Amino acid sequence: MQKELTMAAFDMLVVGSGGGPDESNLSAYLLKPRQAAWNDGIIALEAGSGLGALRHIMKRDPNIFGEHPTDASPTSFTPLTVYANVKCFLLTHAHLDHIGSLVMTAGTLGGARKRIYGSAQTLSDLETIFSGRIWPKLATYDENNPLFQLVYHALRADDKYEVIFPDISVRLMTVSHGMNDSGQYDGACFFIRHDPTNQEFIFFGDVEPDSISVEPKNIAVWRAAAPKIPHIISTIFIECSYQTGRPDGQLWGHLSPVHLVQELVTLATEVVIARKERRSCSGSRSRKRQRMSPEALHGALEGVKVYIMHCKEQFATERPINHVIGDQCRELLAPHQLGVELLTADQGMKIVI
Repeated sequence: MQKELTMAAFDMLVVGSGGGPDESNLSAYLLKPRQAAWNDGIIALEAGSGLGALRHIMKRDPNIFGEHPTDASPTSFTPLTVYANVKCFLLTHAHLDHIGSLVMTAGTLGGARKRIYGSAQTLSDLETIFSGRIWPKLATYDENNPLFQLVYHALRADDKYEVIFPDISVRLMTVSHGMNDSGQYDGACFFIRHDPTNQEFIFFGDVEPDSISVEPKNIAVWRAAAPKIPHIISTIFIECSYQTGRPDGQLWGHLSPVHLVQELVTLATEVVIARKERRSCSGSRSRKRQRMSPEALHGALEGVKVYIMHCKEQFATERPINHVIGDQCRELLAPHQLGVELLTADQGMKIVI
């Protein structure tokens, strides 16, 4: 059964979708199960922008949180009450454009205690900020310590899903985000599942292309996703930080349009392979590199939506930078005829998944 015939699983609000340097629009998304109310609880997926960005969004659309019949009156929602309703933070990595608002508001967040989910390395990096020097120590690993409002909880990069919220489970996969002085810097990609419907979507943090990575890791994500497309997974959020023409040596662990298209072609290839394996019932996971004609990939990603995010503002275009990059991606993608719908994640957008 195709996804469009199934019940929508998630509501998402884009608090920020940029990749800097505009500090008012950094990676931040609020997520809840579609059938639940916003005042039942929220997942903060990344935390670059926060209260300030949400305040501007709510000024433009005061009713943005008021559609569910059991929600509080829209007038009772404020940025503070929304973030008080956050039950957990889910972080791909600890770069400042993904954690800034969490750090700045950590001492003033209302509501119940909140878990911070991420890889062990992400939480270790966050500890260096909540160290008492850069920022007060406002988080702990001790679930039983009532003095802290924030509790670290590490996710393992295995093939298992862990429940992080009522009806929502997450699988973490490791992706590369370039190099630093210590070697390869890892980020995360999340498979986020709505357990009652078994519907999932994929959310990448910052990610470099496999074609230039010293240790390609995206291919593992695409192979895990391929058998589920589009009936279980029909939505993917992925960055495309820079415009066409950016030299590979200046990507700093990010994608540009040519590399995003390469990654989507790889995904389409894995989808075609997975379908062939399913038809043959071989169950074989032998993976000799298969050369595939362009025609074989036509329509392979029909029914899939890909949202581009984390576009870096250059203050040099009249149109929003993510729309410029989105058009560049669509132009490069069109000859491949994969069938995928390529969209941009705009600040203030509400997305149904």
